[in-house]
Amino acid sequence: MIKIKQIVFPLKEQLLISKKHLSFNVVLLLTLLPFYAVAQKSTVRTDAGDIKVEVLAENLDHPWGMAFLPDKRLLVTERAGTLRIYDEGDSISQPIKGTPEVFSQGQGGLLDVALDPEFEQNKYVYLSFAEPGKDSTASTALGRGRFEDNQINDFEVIFRMEPKVEGPNHFGGRIVFARDEMLFLTLGERFKFEPAQDLSSHLGTIVRINKDGSVPQDNPFLGDENARDEIWSYGHRNIESAAIDPESGLLWIAEMGPLGGDEFNQPEAGRNYGWPKVSWGDNYDGSKIPDPEPDSEFADAVFHWTPTISPSGLIFYTGSMYPEWQNSALIGGLTSSGLVRMEVNGEQAEEVERIPLNVRVRDVEQAPDGSIYVLTDEDNGKILRLKAME
Repeated sequence: MIKIKQIVFPLKEQLLISKKHLSFNVVLLLTLLPFYAVAQKSTVRTDAGDIKVEVLAENLDHPWGMAFLPDKRLLVTERAGTLRIYDEGDSISQPIKGTPEVFSQGQGGLLDVALDPEFEQNKYVYLSFAEPGKDSTASTALGRGRFEDNQINDFEVIFRMEPKVEGPNHFGGRIVFARDEMLFLTLGERFKFEPAQDLSSHLGTIVRINKDGSVPQDNPFLGDENARDEIWSYGHRNIESAAIDPESGLLWIAEMGPLGGDEFNQPEAGRNYGWPKVSWGDNYDGSKIPDPEPDSEFADAVFHWTPTISPSGLIFYTGSMYPEWQNSALIGGLTSSGLVRMEVNGEQAEEVERIPLNVRVRDVEQAPDGSIYVLTDEDNGKILRLKAME
């Protein structure tokens, strides 16, 4: 089991870790692993019955995020820095104009895309991305521009993670609008560990801002001279899954752990989630990290996974195509190679089903017709649709 975990962690986050930290056998197995790849499924059996898996588009460069436009076309980001439009009638567009310059190294690049809740009036599209700084540094940034004439116009950055640091990993980047139209942005700790406990840094936090980037007056650390005003919660490692539960209105996240210990959490204002002081996983070199203790200063996970699923992408399903999935959370999995379905009841959650797809799932979205769209994380990235059998 340990060997399996050691094989999985470089794939799950594409960490640029020196081979000297890996055993010879692990390096050899990593080299051979593509030869053991399993073909993508064309149908899959689920609690909702047999489902057809269709390839809608391919040859995308590590697609990362997607959002449906009111006309049912789909905006899709590619990590290399491009934004495309998928139209079921016309397939996939060429890269559209107006996107920002990105730090396209490792896990960095163009990340998530989201529409303003009032998009039909203001046309704002929000993009998160790894923003290059000086001397090979970078940080996660968030900006918005108006989507008009099939391009992004007047793009402006409204939030920047501070400080900018070196390294190609752990940018986070999911964008979520709450019911009150406040904006949550998830941020990784840039694989720097300790800054996740430092409130004077944005690293390893979830930030909450207004749609224009200003700070809400009820943020938990507003006015604290030792903390960043935008911070909502902290002590996080790397969050690439986030969504609002439509039943409760609460934010939920799925967070990547180290060697084991991925977490499903309902982040509360001002709470410390423990990384790297505590974790349900261990360090990549095998050294132990203390488990969270009940009633400690650190908030514990609602649910955790070992082995990891490497969560990326999250929705709460509300469609009619799959009644059995209504009000379930569907989490994309990179190393679990499919979707993980969670039943959520208020502040509690449990895993109830895995939907195997045999692909690294980077994002998941509900289409207007109630089908499920999935992005695959690969050089030849694909848009898949999970659709009820006819």
